[in-house]
Amino acid sequence: MQTIFEYSPAVKHALENKQPILALESTIITHGMPYPENYQTATALEQITRDHHVTPATIALIKGKIKIGLSTEELNYLAQDKSVAKASRRDLGFMVSQKMSAGTTVAATLYCAANAGIKVFATGGIGGVHRGDNGDVSADLIELARNPVAVVCAGAKAILDLPRTLEYLETHSIPIIGYRTQVLPAFYTDNTDHVLPATANDVGILSDIVKTHWQLGLASGLLIVNPIPAAEAISRSEIEPAIHSALEKAQQQNLSGKALTPFLLSEVAKITQGKSVKANIALIKNNVLLGAKLANSLG
Repeated sequence: MQTIFEYSPAVKHALENKQPILALESTIITHGMPYPENYQTATALEQITRDHHVTPATIALIKGKIKIGLSTEELNYLAQDKSVAKASRRDLGFMVSQKMSAGTTVAATLYCAANAGIKVFATGGIGGVHRGDNGDVSADLIELARNPVAVVCAGAKAILDLPRTLEYLETHSIPIIGYRTQVLPAFYTDNTDHVLPATANDVGILSDIVKTHWQLGLASGLLIVNPIPAAEAISRSEIEPAIHSALEKAQQQNLSGKALTPFLLSEVAKITQGKSVKANIALIKNNVLLGAKLANSLG
């Protein structure tokens, strides 16, 4: 394992000295946004983390090595090289053995962060149960059930079946905590009609919930849902028609599996004339800010 996992000097130092670390995923760089927005966002997220005295650990697969923490050159490579793949947990064995490079999904990043001993992870939105196909369940949910990591996100992606996603999370005993919200946010949208089982109105309360979860020896991760700032949110009346249009186009092209989500996000960006990309950037920055504060509070 040690020969496959490679730690940046900053992450290695933080681990050795028990300093706070925040895990960040890399599919937002490789498949979530166009260049140069992807590179600019990735570097901004790392800087937000450092500004709060936390070490950023962006995770990716580069030439057969699982990198825990990336250099500027590695971030730039992932942002620009079109041959870089997309890796979920199931892909890691194959891609490592074949010396491939890939952005890590939420599922793969969760697995890698847990194995590296990193307890807090910030991302944009998690995957879930897809609309129209109850059997199409994101591996993100499985990994949340398996890995005791606190995951900060802006809810499940709006392109998903939210009620069924919530049902899956409940079935697998994954706690959902709303940060300053009593209802589920849905990525681009800061609220939905789905009431949450728990709320924390400040980082101290949130930290206590996370610590208690771990003290109880509960094996699952925790899902902390942090709404997109209201000023950057897209109303449901605007985003829903865009999502339906994108879903229809995906159906016409028989898209499924790991190709589906990037396609839908790209189509929604086209339909909203880039408004969804700006919202995506705003929400991920907001999540990283909260993730850094939580990592610092946990120590």
